Amino acid sequence: MGMISILGSTGSIGTQTVEVARALSIPVAAVAAGKSVDKLEEQARLLHPRLAVAYDEAAARELKTRLADTPVRVASGMEGLMEAAALPEAETVVAAMSGAVGLRPALAALQAGKRLAFANKETLVCAGELVMAAAREHGAELLPVDSEHSAIFQCLNGNGPAARILLTASGGPFRGKKAAELRHVTRADALKHPNWSMGAKITVDSATLMNKGLELIEAMHLFQMPPEKITVLVHPQSVVHSAVEFPDGSVIAQLGAPDMRLPIQLALTWPARVPGPAKRLDLFSAPALTFEEPDGETFRALPLARELAGHRGTADCCVMNAANEMAVAAFLRDEIGFLDIVRVVEEVCAALAGLPAAELEDVLAADGAARRKAEACISSLRF
Repeated sequence: MGMISILGSTGSIGTQTVEVARALSIPVAAVAAGKSVDKLEEQARLLHPRLAVAYDEAAARELKTRLADTPVRVASGMEGLMEAAALPEAETVVAAMSGAVGLRPALAALQAGKRLAFANKETLVCAGELVMAAAREHGAELLPVDSEHSAIFQCLNGNGPAARILLTASGGPFRGKKAAELRHVTRADALKHPNWSMGAKITVDSATLMNKGLELIEAMHLFQMPPEKITVLVHPQSVVHSAVEFPDGSVIAQLGAPDMRLPIQLALTWPARVPGPAKRLDLFSAPALTFEEPDGETFRALPLARELAGHRGTADCCVMNAANEMAVAAFLRDEIGFLDIVRVVEEVCAALAGLPAAELEDVLAADGAARRKAEACISSLRF
């Protein structure tokens, strides 16, 4: 196993990637994050990478001072992230940065012919066609880290074309509740995920079911499957990570304990499967497995994402993602209510429908326009 670069090394996926890398003695060429100086310094001293990147300029200056007694080079900004993504020593790049900021580094990794182990679903949501084209053009390998897409990837391997993808969802902390019951839920309520320990943004996305909408769009691009052939199943136990139905009616599913270290490790070692630190699934003690239809009337983010997934050739999915990032951030600052998140996203999507997405510059422009419109919507809703 060759060296890796970890983009988003201080977040939930990033820190678990570090754990897997250490358990398997995989050397780390670069670590990169936003502005978590303490954690970046700790990782740099632990992993001895060639490069450490803080996206925030002030954080990078402080990190450089702290690491002056080491041979680790420090870089900053988007240029630093892209350098870490294309570092010659790294064979695999783990894209674990949250949000659209991960798009350009992901493209840089693909253009350098790297294996891209991506947990940053926004990359494919915002610019799926551009990303898949870059992978094809440069012969780069895309391996999903999301547990659901890793499951689908494993189910498809060697089994021929799929008739349907069965994308599972835990249902989040508010499964079974109606809109009236969600009017006054708090940030603390939304962050109580029943099964997974994740970052704040993705946990809120799980609560709104926007996360499953983003994953539906991601699966559409990654597996070349139209949205109408992707069925979302609410599976509260999070044991079946997803499944694939084949033309003969057979369904193959991938099961495992709810532990992100397993799909992370698989993306780093594929096609090899080796012992690692992830929890093992004990079927004797596993709960009964149940499946439900998602409540699209209460959790409107999922049907919205499904609708926009069919808008090929436009930046509509990018607009949705940017508006959601802004709205979730405002909710986490206690500036808007839980139900306002999707309200903001719907308003921004309606206002900016049909923007072009033929080039990277189009996508970045749509992202910026959506963020400005979302901020205006949020300002009108602030408590």
